[in-house]
Amino acid sequence: MFWKILIVLMISMIPLVELRGAIPVAVGMDLGLPEWLILIIAIIGNILPVPIIYLFARKVLEWGSKRKWKPFKNFCDFCLKKGEKAGAKLLKKAKSGVYFALFLFVAVPIPGTGAWTGTLAASILNLNFKKTIISITAGILVAGLIMLAVSLGLFKIFF
Repeated sequence: MFWKILIVLMISMIPLVELRGAIPVAVGMDLGLPEWLILIIAIIGNILPVPIIYLFARKVLEWGSKRKWKPFKNFCDFCLKKGEKAGAKLLKKAKSGVYFALFLFVAVPIPGTGAWTGTLAASILNLNFKKTIISITAGILVAGLIMLAVSLGLFKIFF
């Protein structure tokens, strides 16, 4: 059972895959784990990297933009400039609702959205750490419930 739990935990920690991939894989592989346990493990695995990403992503990109190796420097510069530009646009539109927008960004399980991307954006924008963690955690919970429902075929009942 330990290895099955570890599989779900590790998949949910992979960037861009996160619990959006871990839950369907765990249900599809029929690991013999109860659905509630799959959901909890996937949520924990998805939440674990969030504070680390928030605290270090911007610092790593700033450090990388000062390196001499052109490809790495260019990549870091691109990420910072693109992130700051998109972030300024988002902050202008969202104003005080930026944390709700962050929650929705993470909660809607479509490719390219999720905890990793949302946390990276929050880090680049220097958003409040506590409010960011709360918004992203809430988004992860909703995304987890949606993915579990989809994986179990509950939407077939309604549609």
